[in-house]
Amino acid sequence: MLPFKLVYSDGYFLPIGAHVFPAEKYRLIKERLLMTKVAEAADFLEPKPASDDDIRLAHTEDYVRKLTTGTLNRAEEALLELPYSTQLVNAFWLAAGGSILAGEWALRDGAAFNIGGGFHHAYPGHGEGFCMVHDVAVAIRRLQKDKKIARAMTVDCDVHHGNGTAAIFPPGNATGTKLPSSTPGNAEATEPGDSVFTISLHQQNNYPAIKPPSSIDVNLPDGTTDEQYLSWLDNAVSSGLRRFTPDLLCYISGADPYKEDQLGGLALTIEGLKARDTLLFKAAKARSIPVMVTYAGGYARKVEDTVTIHSNTVLAAKEVFS
Repeated sequence: MLPFKLVYSDGYFLPIGAHVFPAEKYRLIKERLLMTKVAEAADFLEPKPASDDDIRLAHTEDYVRKLTTGTLNRAEEALLELPYSTQLVNAFWLAAGGSILAGEWALRDGAAFNIGGGFHHAYPGHGEGFCMVHDVAVAIRRLQKDKKIARAMTVDCDVHHGNGTAAIFPPGNATGTKLPSSTPGNAEATEPGDSVFTISLHQQNNYPAIKPPSSIDVNLPDGTTDEQYLSWLDNAVSSGLRRFTPDLLCYISGADPYKEDQLGGLALTIEGLKARDTLLFKAAKARSIPVMVTYAGGYARKVEDTVTIHSNTVLAAKEVFS
C-alpha cells in the first residue's frame, strides 16, 4: 500500500470528442498503476464534486453562472478550446472536488495525488487553454476558508506558463526583478502575495502569449534539456522556499515538457521528468511540507508515453515518501 492516497474518478473523463487532449489518460494512468503494482485498489479515493460555492472561491459569480446555465458566448467557448456541455461542467466540478480532497489528505499523510486536475489556465472570469475552472486555486481557497492552511505555494512544471494561477494569485510586485543566473533562462522573481506564492517553469516561446507575473517565473528557451531544467527547478524551488514557508505545496505536474510532446518545445526525457518529480518531493520532504499533486498537460505523440510520465510521478513519490 502507498504511504499516500490517490484521488480518482471515472467521471474525470472529458467528453470532448476527437481532441489533442487525451481525455482517456486518467483511466489509463489508474490502470497502469494497478497493473504494475505501484498502487493497489485500497490506495484510491473517490471524490465528490466541488460545490458552486467552492468554485466561487476562485471564480467570479458571473462566470460560474454562465457555466452552470450554459450561457457562454461564442467567443468565451472558443477561448476555452473545448466544446461546452453539461457533462463537461460536471467533470470539471468533480476535478475541483478531487483537488480539495487531495489537499485534505496531503495535510494528513504528507502527500496526496489528484489523478486529474491541474487546470492552470483558467482565470477568475473565463476559461482558456482546455481549462474551464482552476481546481488548484479552488482547493487552496477552500482549505484556507476551512482554516486548514494559511499559506500555500504552487510549483507549476507544465510546459505552458501558469497564467491563470498568476492571475488568481497575483504577486505583490507586478514588475518583477531578474534572479542572478549564469545560464540562459530569463528567470524573474516578484514579491509574493500575502498567502500564496506561485512558481512557474515553462517554455518562453509557447502558449500563452500574455504571461502575467508569477512570484517566480522561469522562462525556458526552446530545447531545454534534462540537466538544464533540473538546475533551474532546483534554483527556483530553493529560492522560493527561502522567501516563503507554505503550509501546503501544490505541485502541478505537467507531462508536456517531454521531448516528444505535440504542444511543447522542450527536450526532457522520460527519465528526466521522473528526476524532476523526485527533486520536488525531496525538497518538500526535507522541509516537512505536505505536497498535493495534480496532473496537467501531456500531449505526447504516443499516449502511452504520457501515461508513463504521469505514472512515474506516483512512483517517484512512493520512492521518496516510503
